[in-house]
Amino acid sequence: MFPVARAALNLTAQGIRQTAVRHAHRKHEPDFHDKHGNLVLIGGAVVFTAVWGYVLTQLGIEWGLSPVGRVTPKEWRQ
Repeated sequence: MFPVARAALNLTAQGIRQTAVRHAHRKHEPDFHDKHGNLVLIGGAVVFTAVWGYVLTQLGIEWGLSPVGRVTPKEWRQ
């Protein structure tokens, strides 16, 4: 291996080791998702359920999508 390539590889490996050690010894502090993740998820589920509950029950949508028996043909013009 060329000396320059060997030195670059050594620096890269050393940097990776230092980063791993730094992350291993760092104290984990709770972020937004650790503090509020479940609350936001539950709130979204409640809003989703409320909106679709309103849409399905109050807007008067007719759920029989088949036109059979409701559509009558017009008379032909002579």
